[in-house]
Amino acid sequence: MFSQLIAQKLSIKPQQVDTVLQLLGDGSTIPFIARYRKDATGALDEVQIQQIQDENKLMNEFAERKTFIEKTITEQGKMTEALQGKIDAAISISQLEDIYLPFKQKRKTKAVVARENGLQPLADMLLAQNDIDLEKEAASFLNEKVVTAEAALQGARDIIAETVNEDTVVREKLRKLFQQEATFKSTVITEKETEAAKYKDYFAFSERIATIPSHRTLA
Repeated sequence: MFSQLIAQKLSIKPQQVDTVLQLLGDGSTIPFIARYRKDATGALDEVQIQQIQDENKLMNEFAERKTFIEKTITEQGKMTEALQGKIDAAISISQLEDIYLPFKQKRKTKAVVARENGLQPLADMLLAQNDIDLEKEAASFLNEKVVTAEAALQGARDIIAETVNEDTVVREKLRKLFQQEATFKSTVITEKETEAAKYKDYFAFSERIATIPSHRTLA
């Protein structure tokens, strides 16, 4: 199903991918295929065969999740042409999950309670960032469940926080910022120096995530 995509990503031929997946499906192990099926696979090595297996697994998981998300949003009656376009344009599970986040069944968050208390219009006012008297506007939203202007403003802030958290553009930008700028740090626990001596290189360790090799992260 994904032979063409896998072949493009790994710079090999689609028929090589098909052959490997067929052999794996028949129960052959990766070492066996690499050693005894060179003619069939075009002499792919164990690393390449493992990559094919991994990519196929990821793509199947992606396709299954995409189908589930499309079905769920459609059943909610909230699928639109624009939303379908975003789903179709997604290239990773994380992007799919960002799109799906606003449509997930929510527990009763502070933002949900605030909306139930009629504070969405106040949140919209704050988001618009117009020159308004906040206390005066907030006072117009008081009711038996929102008894002070500050409580109204806090509820509006809760709605805004959830709205920003569920924004796909914001999440993607933050993810990229994290990948580019975040730092991985580790320090030794006091009085554990002797017990952890073999990890002494990481007693006061700091390195940017963008440059740290995977083996060092696992260590």
